[in-house]
Amino acid sequence: MSTSRREFIKNSAKASAGIYIGAMGFSAKSYGNIIGANDRVRVGVVGFSDRHRSSHMPCFMNHYKELNFDVVAVSDIWKKRREEGAAAWKEKMQHDIVACRNNEEMYDKKLVDAVFIGTADFQHALHAIEAVKAGCDAYVEKPFAETMEDNRAALKAIKATDRIIQIGSQRRSGANYHAANEYIRSGKFGPITMVELTWNVNQPGRWRRPELLKQLKEEDTDWKRYLMNRPKDGFDPRKYLEYRLFWPYSSGLPGQWMSHQIDTVHWFTGLSHPRSVVANGGIYMWKDGRKNWDTITAVFDYGPSNDLSSGFQVTFGSRMHNGEEKPAEIYYSNGGELNLNTNKISPRGGLIESHAKAMGMQPNQLAEMSLAHTEQVVASVNTGGDKLTSNHVRNWMECIRSRKQPNAPVEAGYSHSIATIMTNAAARTGEKVTFDEKTQEVMAGGKVFKY
Repeated sequence: MSTSRREFIKNSAKASAGIYIGAMGFSAKSYGNIIGANDRVRVGVVGFSDRHRSSHMPCFMNHYKELNFDVVAVSDIWKKRREEGAAAWKEKMQHDIVACRNNEEMYDKKLVDAVFIGTADFQHALHAIEAVKAGCDAYVEKPFAETMEDNRAALKAIKATDRIIQIGSQRRSGANYHAANEYIRSGKFGPITMVELTWNVNQPGRWRRPELLKQLKEEDTDWKRYLMNRPKDGFDPRKYLEYRLFWPYSSGLPGQWMSHQIDTVHWFTGLSHPRSVVANGGIYMWKDGRKNWDTITAVFDYGPSNDLSSGFQVTFGSRMHNGEEKPAEIYYSNGGELNLNTNKISPRGGLIESHAKAMGMQPNQLAEMSLAHTEQVVASVNTGGDKLTSNHVRNWMECIRSRKQPNAPVEAGYSHSIATIMTNAAARTGEKVTFDEKTQEVMAGGKVFKY
């Protein structure tokens, strides 16, 4: 082939590629940033929060070199945290970090391929929508959503894309939880008859930020952007920094803690939400102006919606004024229990021979055994470097590469949000709350629950 012909074909190919790229809306520069098998993945931080600092950051550092990831930008509407975030990541990555005043600025600059979302509870779903619309994969903290309106909107937006979304339900990356799931689904455990979930602490300062409150000034942040779709309200540093104590910015105990534990129920059983919920509690100890309860007990009925003759009960209890923060998850069957604190299966409470014989039945006693390859569950907010969370962040990073579904896909977040929203509705209305499958609405007293 002559040199002139080779050049003609080469230039024609370039021209054709340029037309195609232009039609797709990519500039030559952005085309070069499309992730390939060996290209570096550029990560942005949406909200330089305590959760991000103590959890996402150390876990990312465990894996970023091996998987060829990089953090390049931090978006935070508060100047203090924006600057702190850029400085902290600059120290880790050893290069400059772009500090963005808000997510729109970061996405408009086409800086990132994926983001960590660790903002206020009520913002997670909305920020996930922004991320996928900007073409980004995302690690989205729990609770996924605090209202069904946001829950449905985020599910729809995410499912309309091919983006990789990992919900921050890190139990789904724990070896003991995988072993428990396999054991229950194998049928060896027998039908679940009850599940007891508890999460107790004695921490008057949990979710409080007294020193930080003094540093937050309205002129240094964007209060309107913070509120997003919540009701218009005057600037309040407590609702900004201590949002977990105030509805409708957070449901508190259900969204923060129960969302983790109820997710295992959905995972192990394949059920996507409770049939009904009742709840009670109050602010019994920490009378510091908070609106969300410091004590709650919720009771759930689970089972097929078309077969009310089968199912099981789940209880969730949480108090903030007495406890050692050792979250308990115990599954019961007629043959014994599966305890995810001890990671043991035992015949404890199973049907013993004398009781069975009196009724002309066979005894039912599970064989005692340990769940293989277990990981310890660490609960504290400052345990981001623990194995569970590190596994979960790595799983997300690997799935960004492989484009396979991660351990906790968006459906997991959608389901745990239904349960937490139902609990919040029961707590606030005093009604027995149900879920309308057709409309995908939480119903309290025959009415759609709205905040």
